[in-house]
Amino acid sequence: MTRPFHPFEALATQLLPHSSTSHNDGSHDQSHLQRVWKNVCAIQEKEGGDLRILLAATVLHDCVAVEKNSPLRSRASTLSAEQAQHILAKIGWSGQDCEAVGKVIQSHSFSANIRPVSLEARILQDADRLDAIGALGIARCFYTAGRMGSGLYDPCDPQAQHRPLDDKRYALDHFAAKLLKLAEGFQTKRGQEIARERHERMEQFVQDLLREL
Repeated sequence: MTRPFHPFEALATQLLPHSSTSHNDGSHDQSHLQRVWKNVCAIQEKEGGDLRILLAATVLHDCVAVEKNSPLRSRASTLSAEQAQHILAKIGWSGQDCEAVGKVIQSHSFSANIRPVSLEARILQDADRLDAIGALGIARCFYTAGRMGSGLYDPCDPQAQHRPLDDKRYALDHFAAKLLKLAEGFQTKRGQEIARERHERMEQFVQDLLREL
C-alpha cells in the first residue's frame, strides 16, 4: 500500500487542506507534493535534516497559488512562506519552527532567486527542482504550455537560431531558457546525482524531437 507522506501522514492530512492543491493546475496538484516528498526523503536519507520541518515545508511550499505568467511570480515563494507560518502558528507550532519552515519555503523557488541557507532549505529546493526536470519535467512543461496557450515550437525556427528565446510562446524554448540550466544549480550531493540522470533524459528528448521535426 502506498503511503505518500510516510512517516508524517497525520501531519500531512492536517496541512493538505491549506496546500492550495485544489486550484486548477495539474502540475502543482497533490501528486506534485507527493513526488517532492519522495525526492526530499531520497536526499534526506543521504544528507540528514529535520524531516518534520521538511514535511511541513513540502506540503505548504506552494500554498499561495501564483500563475507562471503572473507579475507576482517572483514573490510566490515569499507569499507562501508567510502564509505557511500563519497556518503552522494556528495549529500550535512554536515561533522558531514556524520561522524555520518559512525560510525553507522562501528560498525553494527558481523565480525568487534566494540562496538557501539551511540544510532543509537546500533539500527542498533540490527536491522541488527535481520534479521540474527529467521525464516529469518534460510532461509538466508541455502541460503548462497548454494551460498558458503556448505553441509546441516555432515552426520556422524551432531551435531559436535566428530569434530570441521566447518560452512564453513556445514550449520547446523553455528547455534552453530554463530546464536545461537547472541541473547546474543543485545544492546537495544526492540532488546533483539524481539531477544529472534527469538532465540527460531531457537532452535526449530534445534531440529526438528535433530529429522528428
